[in-house]
Amino acid sequence: MTRKPAGAAVLQQDVTDAIATAAFAELAETGYGRLSIESVARRAGVGKTAVYRRWSSKQAMVMDLITQVAVRAADTPDTGTLRGDVLAFLTITDQALRHPLVARIVPDMFAEATRSPEVAVVLREQVGGARRNKVAAILYRAIERGELPADTDIELGLDLLAGPLYWGVNISQAPPSPERTQRLADKIIAALAA
Repeated sequence: MTRKPAGAAVLQQDVTDAIATAAFAELAETGYGRLSIESVARRAGVGKTAVYRRWSSKQAMVMDLITQVAVRAADTPDTGTLRGDVLAFLTITDQALRHPLVARIVPDMFAEATRSPEVAVVLREQVGGARRNKVAAILYRAIERGELPADTDIELGLDLLAGPLYWGVNISQAPPSPERTQRLADKIIAALAA
């Protein structure tokens, strides 16, 4: 019978999940600046050492959790058409941005990025970069299908996919509207093809 080495920490997934849930709730409630490992541990019903076994600091914990969720949320279904892909992306992203926790966390993290160069780098490279790489698949598929020109500006196209939606949901606080999402998809496609 093989024994685990003495002192080897086994990270239990249910504890990790409880910490993640507590971290997001705490982040939404208090913001990044006031969030602490102690408050997350207390909310999760665990000791601080359980958190520190997983992450070395508050910043490491928050950035890792946000990266995991944000990148997973950027999965883009292949519907077979550019319009279908853009509409699916916009619909999924609109719903995500309206989630009560996300609606409070995203603006707070953007604000924190203006104060913390380290947070800004992680958000830009780990979160933004990974999301953009996934979403770029929409544009590359459309180019392969002949729906967009081969010289389509991918970087600008990614800005067009995300920017107007973020503005509408987070800044203008437009109510959810499938009709608006469809109009937005049509305008983005027209701009991409121009």
